Parts: sequence; C-alpha cells; structure tokens
Amino acid sequence: MAGRFSPALALALLALPAQAMAAEERSFDVPRGALSASLPQLSRQAGVSISVVDGRLWQIDVKPVRGRMSIEAAIKRLLSGTDARAVRVSATSWRIESRPAPPRMVRRPAPPRLAPRPKPDLDRDHVAAASDEIIVTATKTDLPYSRFAGVATQLSGEDLAFGGERGTESILSRMATVSSTHLGSGRNKLFIRGIADSSFTGPTQATVGQYLGDVRLSYNAPDPDLRLYDIDSVEILEGPQGTLYGAGSLGGIIRTVPKAPEPGRQRVQAIAGFSLTQHGDPGGDIAAIANLPVGEAHALRLVGYMISDGGYIDNPLRGQKDVNRVHVRGGRGTLRLDPGNDWTIDIGGVYQAITAEDAQYADKDASPLTRSSMVEQNSSARYAMGTLVVMKDWDDLHFQSSNAYVDHRLFERFDASLPAHQTGGEEGNGGALGTVDVARLFAPIQIVPMGDVPRVLDQRNATRMFVSESRLSRPYHDGLGWVIGASFIDNRARQNRQYAYGPLRATLPGVSNRITEFTGYAEATVELIPDLTASGGLRLSHAKLGGEAEGVSFALAQANRATTASRTETDLLPSFSLLATPFDTVRLYARYQEGFRPGGLAVDGDFVRRFLNDQVRTWEAGVRFGDRGRNLLDASLSISHSRWRNIQADFIDGNGFPTTTNIGDGRITSLSGAIAVRPTSKLTFDLGAVYNHSRVDDLSPQILAVFATAPARLGRIPNVASHAVRGSITYATVIGDQDFRANGWANYIGPSRLGIGPVLGERQGDYIDTGLAMRVGSERRGLSLTLTNLFDSRGNRFSLGTPFVEGNGGFLTPLRPRTLRLAIDVAY
Repeated sequence: MAGRFSPALALALLALPAQAMAAEERSFDVPRGALSASLPQLSRQAGVSISVVDGRLWQIDVKPVRGRMSIEAAIKRLLSGTDARAVRVSATSWRIESRPAPPRMVRRPAPPRLAPRPKPDLDRDHVAAASDEIIVTATKTDLPYSRFAGVATQLSGEDLAFGGERGTESILSRMATVSSTHLGSGRNKLFIRGIADSSFTGPTQATVGQYLGDVRLSYNAPDPDLRLYDIDSVEILEGPQGTLYGAGSLGGIIRTVPKAPEPGRQRVQAIAGFSLTQHGDPGGDIAAIANLPVGEAHALRLVGYMISDGGYIDNPLRGQKDVNRVHVRGGRGTLRLDPGNDWTIDIGGVYQAITAEDAQYADKDASPLTRSSMVEQNSSARYAMGTLVVMKDWDDLHFQSSNAYVDHRLFERFDASLPAHQTGGEEGNGGALGTVDVARLFAPIQIVPMGDVPRVLDQRNATRMFVSESRLSRPYHDGLGWVIGASFIDNRARQNRQYAYGPLRATLPGVSNRITEFTGYAEATVELIPDLTASGGLRLSHAKLGGEAEGVSFALAQANRATTASRTETDLLPSFSLLATPFDTVRLYARYQEGFRPGGLAVDGDFVRRFLNDQVRTWEAGVRFGDRGRNLLDASLSISHSRWRNIQADFIDGNGFPTTTNIGDGRITSLSGAIAVRPTSKLTFDLGAVYNHSRVDDLSPQILAVFATAPARLGRIPNVASHAVRGSITYATVIGDQDFRANGWANYIGPSRLGIGPVLGERQGDYIDTGLAMRVGSERRGLSLTLTNLFDSRGNRFSLGTPFVEGNGGFLTPLRPRTLRLAIDVAY
C-alpha cells in the first residue's frame, strides 16, 4: 500500500461537504433592484458563481440583503417573493431558475414597445454560465459587452491558474491574437493583432499597454511577467486604445485585475507543485495567499510565491547539462481602508525577481536541446511597484485616483564570441553581420591574439516611472455611460552596455530617455435609438521628451554631435464606434481608433540616433452572435486594417549591436474569429483563429541604404505569425461533493520572421503546442495534474539567441519538453 495511490482514497481525503461553505456566514450589503443589477453584487460578496437559466428573470425586482448570514440564506432572501428559486450546483456555484408552477399561474410580460431589450449586467468572473453578460471594466465605464463595439476578451483568474500558474504564458496559450518574443521570462515583448516592432529590449515603447488594475505596469520596458496568483480576471482589448490609454497601446491593452481585500472575511490558501521535465531537471513551486480582516471595516490581502523551473538546454562546450534553470520569487500586498461615507483607499505594493542561470536557446545545426557557448548568458529582472488608489461612489457616479511609482531593472548577457574557426586575427573586420571591431573598442590598448577567448556584451536597462490618473465616470446604465479624466506620467529610462573581451572591458555608448506627459481625455457611450449604440471620445496629450548619450567619446561629446535631444509635442487621439443589434442574438459594429508612441534616442555605433514618433490608425468591423439564453453557442468575427506611420523598429547595426530607427510606413490587415459551443452544461468546445497580413510598403531611405542588398526581405513586419489557431475542450462535473474539471488544448503558431534586415531575416514559428490539465476537489482542497507539450515536440518559438551571428549556423528557441506537474491546494 505504501507505494500505491488510490483515486478513491484521494477523493475521500479531499472530500469536504459543500454545505460547509453554504453555511459559512458572510457580511452582505445588496440594495433592492432588478436581478440584473443586484445579482453581481451578491455574487462578488459571496465569492461564488451564480448563473441564471431563464433570461426572463433578469427583469424581476428582488429584495435587499443586508447583514451577516450564510450564502444560502442570502440568496433565498434576495429571491423571496419572486417566481425564482436557487439550486446549488456545487460547493462554489448556484443556479437561479423559474419556480415550477401550474400553467395558469405563469404570467407572460407584455412585450416592450420602444424600450430596448434588457441586457443583464453580470461579470463573467463571478458568474459561470455563458448566458451571463460580461462587463468590460477596461472601458472605464463598466460597459456591458453587449454594448461594446470591438473585440474584448475576459479570462477568469480561476481559468488562468488552472493547471499551474505560468504568468504571461497562461494568457498566450488561451489567446490566438496575442504573441510574444521568447528571449526569456522578464525579457519578452508582447504583441496583439500583428502590431509588432522588434525583438530586443531597447528604448522603444511597448506596443501593448499592460496594467495591474488601473495602474500602468511599464512604459518602455519589457513584459515584467508578473505571476498571476490570486487574480480576479484578465481583460484584453484588441486594437489601438489611444483615447482611453494614451501612448503605448498601438496593438491593444492587457489589464490584470487582482482580487481585492475582503473586510470581515479571514481566508488562507496554499498551493504547492512538483514538476518533472523530460530531458531536463525537475522543478517546483509554492505559493501562499491570505485575506486578513483589520478591524470591522478594513482588510489586508497578501500573496507570496517561489518558483524554480528546471533547465533543459545542454552546453557540451563547457561540459554542462540543463543550464537554463529559472528562479522566480515575488509577492503582492494590498491594504484596503474604509474611511466611511463610501470612500475606499487601497495601499499596495508589488515585488518580483526573475533570475535565469543561462539562455534558453539552442543551436539550429546541433543536436536537439544543445548549444555550444563559451560563456554563461545569465539574466535577471527586478520589478517593484508601490500603489495608492482612492475611490468614491455616489448614487450613479464613481471617482477614482490611481497613483504608482515603479522601479524596473533588467540585466542581460549575450555571447559575443566568434566560432573557433574565426578567432584570432579577425577581430576588426566589422561589417553588417555582427562582428565587433575589438581593436577600435579597446584602443589604445595593445590587443594580442588570444585564440578562443570568451567575449560578452552586458546590457543593463533601468526604468523609473511615476504615474497618476484621476477620473470621474458614470457606469453605463439606462442607455448612457461616460468617463472624463486626466493623467500624468514621468518616465526615466537608461540603457548602458559594456563589452568584455577576455580580461579587457570597454564601456559602449549608452543612452537615457525621459518623458513627462500631461493628458486629458473623455469618452461617452449612448444608446441613440433602440438597438443602436454609439461611442465617441477624444484624448489630448502634451509631452516633453528628452534624452542624452552616455559614455560617448570625448571628441564626440565636445562636438555635441547627436548626444542630446529635447522637444515638446501635442497629440490628439479621437475614437468613434457604432454598434447595432438587428436581431436578438446578432450584433454588428464598426470602429475607428488611433494610437501612438513617442520618439527618443537610440545608440548607433559611437553615435546616438534620434527616432521619431510612430502612429497607428485602425478601422475595424465585426459581428458577434450567439444564443445566450439557451447557452449553446457564441461566435465572433472581426476584420481590421491598420495604417502604421514611421514604424519604430530595431535592427543590427554595423558593429553587431541592436539599434532603433524609423524603418518606414506599413499596413496590417488582421482577420480573427472565435467560437464556443456548449452541447451540454458540462462540456465546452472553444476554437479561435487569426490571420495577419503585414507589409512595410514605404521603406525609409536610411534602411534602403543599409540593406540595399536584400530589400525584398524587409517587407514583412516581424515577430507576428501570419496565422495561428487555438482549440480547447473543457469538461466539468460534480462527483459526489467534489468538483471535477479537465481541459485539453492545442495551439498552432504559424510562421513568422525574426526581424528587419538580412541578419534578422530568420524564419521562426510553424509549431504546435499542446497540454492537458485536470483537478478534483472542492473550494477548500484540490489535487491537480498537468501535462504540457504532450508530444514532446521541439518547434522554434524564437530564432534569436545572440545578435552576434557571423559564422554561426543560426539559433532556435525550442518549446519546453514534455513536463508533468502534480500539485495540491488547500484553503482555510
């Protein structure tokens, strides 16, 4: 018996009566009103999912619920005196349905004449059934998805954590339209819907805006890859979002909403997992989450975690195996204060550190999962943020002021060693393929041929940002919603580089960029006539930009050649959309939106180059349809066309270093679709696909001059697959008092190109990623099993290993080999 594990025994050990949760008393404050307005509040306060089977019930008036009581008692009090009843589905979900009655007792409501059809305002994060309405909180007016003209996706925190928390990878595996580079955790750049610029971490601002709640995570830094423990939901808005979110949202935004502290409720949760990677080292993870009441009206919520992912890349040149282990540690804390009179104050902080012992790429022409490198290419990312959020609610108005200070640091080491057949005497040949002129870098030091001498490029990026936004909004109801706000951003970014050749070191030119931006914006959504909704907005930004070179030669500094730059600019970003509902289950929309990124300075050899703003203008149209009342099918199809002016992108300069410039103008056409089919209440099929066609059709003269030998290879915008498909199957049921859930998925990522120019013209992509996850248990205890990369495929997620590529056969970044993870979670 000691060596065997019985599933029946596991179920018995994990069993916890669902009635225990239903009987747990909680504090409720739900006002009287329509079920569509009151139910989301009760669901949030109870911490359970509640679905409504009969769409006619959304219109019924329900009773107020106030005081401490069990969840079951609260739901019964809410529905008392109505023709509805509550049925418990599992320990964490309920269903509201019509109470059985003789036919003569059924009252059919008179059809409305000119009034619009009721649209339930329910948050999918707290309501399980697909018939429930999604509230798009990223619109800053809590707009129902049925009134949103565009593509918005809301992923629940429970779904993202299912099968093991993987940070941004959890989002990528569920979204066909979101893509990423794969340099490594904490170093990647994210892209949405084909709006991609480059592979490197440079001075360019990200094309995707990332937010934690309503606070911007970064400005011109890579994805911090915060682990998504204790998350309520993640919202993705596709397409430019310049009106509401300003600079750095060319492709869209990703907004992560953490779970808020809950006064009057004490809860502690722990998660521990152990993983085995084929061809690699084992790994493990542990996390703890606590919600602690502070007095009667305040609460503190804490999250802490440690993760170690085993390596799987061997380096035979150094006699090392599984070199690319990654360590992650971090945490988050929020103190919620209730001063009274409907004011709320949240004081929070975030910290995360990611350390990679070596790079995760392999040599393309070598044995699988191997790389011959003379040096360890370690990296580290440190992210820290402090936040202060103040909120106030009136009858139908909401005020919020979100403030944060961010300190983000990144260190990267690249192998700049030449292959053995090129060492000794070829240090000074320079050229566009990435060999460095060592003699020039270290002059007047006498260089002696040293044979196979390791060479490295160390790059350090440091970003400090203060951001503040205050807004007043009227959440959408009765055909009107609006928001008006102002924001301030002060961002300082510095990039320094150092080249090492054996024992010798030289500091290369670096650059610092700064921007101070003042912004005012407004947007409104109004129902013009029944079944026709319009939205329009405007953003006015005034920015002061500046930059200077660091570590340039004395002669260049004396001449003041391109070592400093400063200017001011004003940008106006409009938006407009229309949404029509010609049939009860069909919605048509058209939308226009703009986005931009400010310019800055970039290093180019011994000089510093100024690059200009770029701007995206996008026209989009789409259709959504589905029979939400019958809970059978939802589908959407959208097409967008973007005109991208003065594209900011990175390429390899004549010394083998990445630099940034405006490469020209481009066009991107994107077609995406998604469908969800639910043949039964237990089974769901999801399928999503995207097709991107991009072209740089007006190359800048500078790029044409540098890459005149291969202009045909410059036309495609890099790092975005021409097509991608994602499919998944989910099965959920109740076994006794335990919930059982299984999910299987397969993602196909089509071909793409690494970057701009002959050096970065490598193909990548064209692979399939698969996985399977299962969990059995209750809200209190659970046992999970996850298997990723089922077929142990290699693939090539990213063709960049190091920018110093002369004489190498090329690089590839394989998928993590087949990995099995076992985990247990407990809560009290």
